[in-house]
Amino acid sequence: MKGRVGDLMESKIMIDKMLPEDWEKVREIYLEGIATGNATFQKDAPSWEEWDNNHLSTCRMVARLEDEVLGWVALTPVSNRYVYAGVAEVSVYINQMSKGKRIGSLLLRTLIEESEQNGFWTLQSGIFPENVASLRLHKKYGFREVGRRERIGEMDGAWRDIILLERRSNEVGGNERGL
Repeated sequence: MKGRVGDLMESKIMIDKMLPEDWEKVREIYLEGIATGNATFQKDAPSWEEWDNNHLSTCRMVARLEDEVLGWVALTPVSNRYVYAGVAEVSVYINQMSKGKRIGSLLLRTLIEESEQNGFWTLQSGIFPENVASLRLHKKYGFREVGRRERIGEMDGAWRDIILLERRSNEVGGNERGL
């Protein structure tokens, strides 16, 4: 044992492929994120069919502790143009009771590994500046701030900014050769 409760819990968590039957728990976690007002511009969770059609079929994972889904990650293509086939946007959501327990780290680290195995050379995220925990998590795993999109969207009568972050792979897409 590593001596910390978080380490013990982490050792029992399984990162697994997201299955259609996980949707209700995934949706609940998504709705928790929406309720914070700092996770997404979305106001409601879509149906499984809509969500499924908008996210890549690879690199969809959940964190499980026994039969409970604690969080999820998935990728959305940034464009349907061939030249951007290796670029995707990251979604990572953790249920409120599991925050601060390294679930996000486990999911994001696994997502990065899986994305490289599937040929992705750039991962990007647009994060509200107020979502400090998400910004910190992404930076911990090599995402760097590439800009701020000011007043990019309106939410509840207020214009919101997002911080644009990206992570370039050292394994895929030319960077492995120092390009």
